[in-house]
Amino acid sequence: MHTPPVATRKRKRAHQYTVSYSEVQEVDSAGRLREVIVIEDTPPPSTVSPSTTHMLSASYQPPIYSAPIRTRARAAAEAQASSSSASSALLPPPPKKRKRDPVDVAGTPAKKPAVNGHLQPSSTNKSWATGSGAATDEISKGAVPCDDKEGHYLIVPDDMIYKRYRIVRLLGQGTFGKVVEALDTETNNRVAIKIIRAIPKYRDASRIEVRVLHKLKERDPTNRHKCIHLLHWFDHKNHICIVSELLGMCVYDFLKENDFAPFPRHHIQSFARQLLGSVAFLHELHLIHTDLKPENILLVNNGYKYVTVPVPGKRNNATRVKRILNDTDIRLIDFGSATFEEEYHSTVVSTRHYRAPEIILGLGWSYPCDAFSLGCILVEFFTGVALFQTHDNLEHLAMMEQVMGKMPESFARSGARHKPEYFKEGSKLDWPKPKATRQSRKEVKACRALSVRPSLSSSEISILTVLQDIISPTDNINKQFYDLVKKLLIFDPAHRISVKDALQHPYFSTHIAEES
Repeated sequence: MHTPPVATRKRKRAHQYTVSYSEVQEVDSAGRLREVIVIEDTPPPSTVSPSTTHMLSASYQPPIYSAPIRTRARAAAEAQASSSSASSALLPPPPKKRKRDPVDVAGTPAKKPAVNGHLQPSSTNKSWATGSGAATDEISKGAVPCDDKEGHYLIVPDDMIYKRYRIVRLLGQGTFGKVVEALDTETNNRVAIKIIRAIPKYRDASRIEVRVLHKLKERDPTNRHKCIHLLHWFDHKNHICIVSELLGMCVYDFLKENDFAPFPRHHIQSFARQLLGSVAFLHELHLIHTDLKPENILLVNNGYKYVTVPVPGKRNNATRVKRILNDTDIRLIDFGSATFEEEYHSTVVSTRHYRAPEIILGLGWSYPCDAFSLGCILVEFFTGVALFQTHDNLEHLAMMEQVMGKMPESFARSGARHKPEYFKEGSKLDWPKPKATRQSRKEVKACRALSVRPSLSSSEISILTVLQDIISPTDNINKQFYDLVKKLLIFDPAHRISVKDALQHPYFSTHIAEES
């Protein structure tokens, strides 16, 4: 047994809230226009599994509907009474606590005229995808609205979308919109449809994703590089809809349902080879994914078998049951934040746990930020839990130093120039600050590193004995895996290994026998 015991501490992420407002014109019962303020407060669904943030997973099994099935009119009426009640019955049980840090939302929705109280985009009544104004025309004629107050599409089983796709069930929802499983009546295949909210900023973001997906399919028609493939996209009643193949659950969900037990080492090698290949392909196209994480890695098949394994550190030959995947084939998904190298780069990208230090310090970012995220993911596959469990920038940097050693001096000086609030005299990280809580200090110390080995150069002082404790180099497999991860998790992006070079690492030529 070469993998470490399952950690008890689970991921923590802070809650996200998106609050914005806009002035709109509303038609009252007498037909007069009046100016009103619309406040849009969109907290993430508290009972949705984190994996459903980008919902192409079919892992959630919703309740079975019994007669009578909700009609569109009934669904709309429920939404008008309470925007939350229309979707609450479709959500899965609450997941384990997993905090997420706040997400910056650029700007607020543009001013939108309203027809019969239904908000519409101010830019045009015509679909940018098809040139059709059908959605607006239906509403202006008094048709029942198809959205809730937050711009989410109302999901009704057996509802037809685009006169082609019959909705089967809701797979999940997030800030961007919802994802449903549907039957393609032309091919008789099951597909996943990502239905974007009818809000301008989310529609604009979906245009970028469609553009990227078109590029990926054009350059890799046979999908050798294992990125999600676009099957179809269209504009349905002011909702951009992105159709893709229906896949299995995300890797995070599998970990969670397996009690956060680590993956077998031969499975980790397979995942690593596929992920590095997918990201290397993106980088060849001058694309940076920017949001690599287990939630954005889907299993093609959910099938698994049960095995009984010993519990390390327990007496009396204690054992437990563990799930082992039958197939490690995966797909990389969610290109809504993907960025072309030559185009505008947002200041902050990546989900907190997988965010590279140069992003936190505002030093700019490029392809190496994806490599850092992959390093964090591979360690998580090996242990079952996230490497950096925090929601605060300074605490995050302190954890990195505990695991990766002190920042190289030149990198720390650059960081101090851009984020002086995180440093003290001499470009030293200013941790702990007097206001740091006892719990925060405790969590940072949990990542404590031991002394730096003098043989390491400044660019190599990145992964120290804490990582060696995590990936104990007891045999050649672990030694090679440790060396690969060490080169991915380097403070200075200029010295971090590229994903293309990482694919040539000796780790991938090391034979790993099947194990539990």
